[in-house]
Amino acid sequence: MKLRAAVLSVLLAATATGVHAQTPPPQDVAFPGTLRIDVDARDIGRRIFKVKATVPAQPGPLTLLYPQWLPGAHSPSGPIDKLAGLVVTANGKPLAWKRDPYNVYAFTVDVPQGASEVVANFNFLSSQGAGQGRVVMTPEMLNLQWNANSLYPAGVITRNIQAQASVTLPPGWAYATALDTERRDGDTVVFKPISYDHLVDSPLFAGRHYQQFDLDPGAKVPVHLNVFADDAKSLVAKPEQLQAHRALVQQMYKLYGARHFDRYEFLLALTSKLGGIGLEHQRSSENSGDTGYFTEWDKTWLGRDLLPHEFNHSWNGKYRRGADLTTANFNVPMGDSLLWLYEGQTQFWGHVLAARSGLWSTDQARDMLANVAATYDRGRPGLAWRNLQDTTNDPTIAQRRALAFRNYQMSEDYYSGGQMVWLDVEGKLRALTGNKRSIDDFAKAFFGMHDGDWNVNPYTFDEVVSTLNGIAPYDWASFLRERLDGHGPLTGGLEAAGWKLVYTDTPNDAYKAQETRAKNTNLLYSLGVAVTDGGAITDVLWDSPAFNAGLAPGMSVLALNGRVFKGEDLKDAVAAAKTDKAPLTLLVRNFDRIDTIKLDYQGGLQYPSLQRIAGKPDRLAELWKAR
Repeated sequence: MKLRAAVLSVLLAATATGVHAQTPPPQDVAFPGTLRIDVDARDIGRRIFKVKATVPAQPGPLTLLYPQWLPGAHSPSGPIDKLAGLVVTANGKPLAWKRDPYNVYAFTVDVPQGASEVVANFNFLSSQGAGQGRVVMTPEMLNLQWNANSLYPAGVITRNIQAQASVTLPPGWAYATALDTERRDGDTVVFKPISYDHLVDSPLFAGRHYQQFDLDPGAKVPVHLNVFADDAKSLVAKPEQLQAHRALVQQMYKLYGARHFDRYEFLLALTSKLGGIGLEHQRSSENSGDTGYFTEWDKTWLGRDLLPHEFNHSWNGKYRRGADLTTANFNVPMGDSLLWLYEGQTQFWGHVLAARSGLWSTDQARDMLANVAATYDRGRPGLAWRNLQDTTNDPTIAQRRALAFRNYQMSEDYYSGGQMVWLDVEGKLRALTGNKRSIDDFAKAFFGMHDGDWNVNPYTFDEVVSTLNGIAPYDWASFLRERLDGHGPLTGGLEAAGWKLVYTDTPNDAYKAQETRAKNTNLLYSLGVAVTDGGAITDVLWDSPAFNAGLAPGMSVLALNGRVFKGEDLKDAVAAAKTDKAPLTLLVRNFDRIDTIKLDYQGGLQYPSLQRIAGKPDRLAELWKAR
């Protein structure tokens, strides 16, 4: 006991004296000189980025930081594990560096007398496959994110750090970014200086096969769709397809009445090789889609809400963001408490703007909403123990890792659960004002100020409530908190919109498209199980018939009723059991065991659908109508 007390005393003393608090906190002070970041991105075969960071410095201790808390990811997920080969020099001589043992993102060096800068060279060893993280470099294209390929000095807030970046690309490759080009010397592109905050917020796509489409021809503030593809044939877009994307820009402008960028660059990779992404930035967004995005337009509609979602983030999330997400640098912990607005309302508008622009038909938007509503009606048994507000902690808790029972554990439900909350707000606003005001009014009041300004403008819960009260006086604080902190279904907005959620024996088009994309048979709302075409069980709904029979993700179904498993046979058997009342017999593999499981279910096939409520106005049609 005496030894434990002595150790505790030493630890407390160390904490009090700051022995292991080596990282200087960010201060609002001037930064001398310009941080230079030079990246060599030519090693596409081995997927290595070679980085040189030149940092103005004064003699004495200097702490270099690798960005940890990533905007858009809302989490401490900076890929520090991929930094290798760090060498720091001053006046051409190597300096010994030491990593802070309590902050692995911080490296400290002693700058010698007579030195005015240090040079840090390292390699960013990007993923060689999905098991190591997202692939960002292929033989045809690359995605350069400056947060992964830079170091910056501690002790000063990052908006005060002037930075200048360059990249050397494979020969002949095109590139696109929101950064302004100062010059191009062969394959090396040098960008104009910008704050380090905005540098990190301005990623780059580059590749062999590239096409740029002007989405607002003749406008003073340009908006471009920059498309990179595995193959040139994927770049061919029809006029009506481009018109839908151009309509998206105009519908967004009509929604907000102001813009918060001097240019906007959609970066879109049509690929089966580069890792999938949808990530927001102030003046650009990183997106990926199917190689048939244009060439198989009717088959690839499912993901066409991605560009509306990420574009919307320029207003909600980048220009305006939760106050606890607005930090002084990329190594100060972020707070995610308002993600139900940041991501939830953006998810709402992503669907609405897809419909208003024509990227989706009204039928497609309705089917997608039915599927989301079913998730928060039957598909989230975890709401019994956990609320929507608590899921805003998931970027830190789970960091998008796979979960055994996601429907029960829940994860980042502030996206689609938040979407349902905002549909409820929309209905309440219309009801309170006799259909004279709507969520469009909130959007314009909350995000549509100061046209042209792209400095961060933080928001709080109280401001959300105040803005809603300015549109229609009500107890909005309680209204929101009941839905964010409660444990009930989140489907109230449907009835206000003149629709109700029902379940039928026929999957809607969005449900079928989701099954096709996942290559599975999804019977979550009947049996409570989703099974791939090969028989692998990928999801089991908590407390469902499948769960109570003993099924779990990770098992494989080998046979159904004495025959080799096929997904269509499972659907047929569920439909038949409704009348013949016979239990299903599954032969299931679990590790090296083969078990027979009887599944007694006679409820028939159950798929979500929206049905009109007689005598009520169709507010969804009003919501989705182009402005």
